[in-house]
Amino acid sequence: MTSHRKSVYAAGGVVWRPVVDGEPAIEVAVIHRPRYDDWTLPKGKCENDETFVATAVREIAEETGYSVRLGRHLRRVDYDLGSSSRKYVHYWSARVTGGEFVLNEEVDEIEWCTLAAARDRLSYGADRKVLAEFARLPADLHTVLVVRHAKAGRSARYRGDDRLRPLEPFGWTQAERLVEQFTAFGGRYLHAADRTRCLQTLEPLAVALSAPIRVEPALSEESYKEDPESALTRVREIARADGVHVICSQGKVIPGLLASWVGAGPASMPRTRNRKAGMWVLTLDGDDVVSVDHIDSPLRRADSD
Repeated sequence: MTSHRKSVYAAGGVVWRPVVDGEPAIEVAVIHRPRYDDWTLPKGKCENDETFVATAVREIAEETGYSVRLGRHLRRVDYDLGSSSRKYVHYWSARVTGGEFVLNEEVDEIEWCTLAAARDRLSYGADRKVLAEFARLPADLHTVLVVRHAKAGRSARYRGDDRLRPLEPFGWTQAERLVEQFTAFGGRYLHAADRTRCLQTLEPLAVALSAPIRVEPALSEESYKEDPESALTRVREIARADGVHVICSQGKVIPGLLASWVGAGPASMPRTRNRKAGMWVLTLDGDDVVSVDHIDSPLRRADSD
């Protein structure tokens, strides 16, 4: 008789902050849980219909009191919880943006440590592996978010100029759910190809931030097909600007554009389907793309490709 093991999903991060006028340049947080009498990284289980990204931000806030901005995805770890279930935990780099530690039911103590001290303090080998991946690259890197527009219905059924084809109701719901993903990474400056469906995908975020959306004609399918080098030049220009920029484009643009942008550098493109409302998190060290992560649409249905 086949046994069915339960899967438990969770998320968290390596919470870090810069050290002002000191060495080393950063310190990371490790937490003590009195229930287990262990030292670990902040993490917790996903709630119903919650994305890993949202879980990471929420659990870090609940366990440490700190608000954070996520950066690159570090790794997934998994381990058994007894004989009947297995836990899967995703971790991100998480820079502190505010708050302070508050004693809570889960955590009674927090320590800010150097990387070496944190490695020695952590109780679990899995946590040390996550910390090692965090330490592999500089902490203070730059993030750019690239998203494919949300569900806009089939072009064959749309009468009129396809540039004006809008999101369908399901696509609007996807766009609204994307807001928490964009803000988790600190998305602030908005760019969209000159298509109604691309602009509308960023509209809920624009409203939430009271921010404008800059139209980017070079990032449409037609412009990219005619002059891919101009599109690549433009995204590199955007990436050099301060702050976290969000770029929305189309399905026949993003894979080729990102492949050219990443090039033969240290990062590799994840193998993933190019679904609508899917988001790529690019991490840069100067002009070099050092990490590319993909986050699927926060809301999917069978025909949403």
